[in-house]
Amino acid sequence: MLALSRKQGESIMIGNNIEITVLEVKGEQIKLGINAPKSIPVYRKELYSQIQDANRETVSTLDMESLKKLL
Repeated sequence: MLALSRKQGESIMIGNNIEITVLEVKGEQIKLGINAPKSIPVYRKELYSQIQDANRETVSTLDMESLKKLL
């Protein structure tokens, strides 16, 4: 993991087209702005984990006959 120090108003770049800017620092909380192409989904990690869990649960409940019907 790369750890960087940034002050309010400063940014980091991920690749050529994702910019993360520190918008505000308030106590132990920071507010980030993320500028990324619309084709790249951006999620909070806890929401991303819920989506992954739901996808795994859905896949585990499908049987081969159900999959064949989808195709």
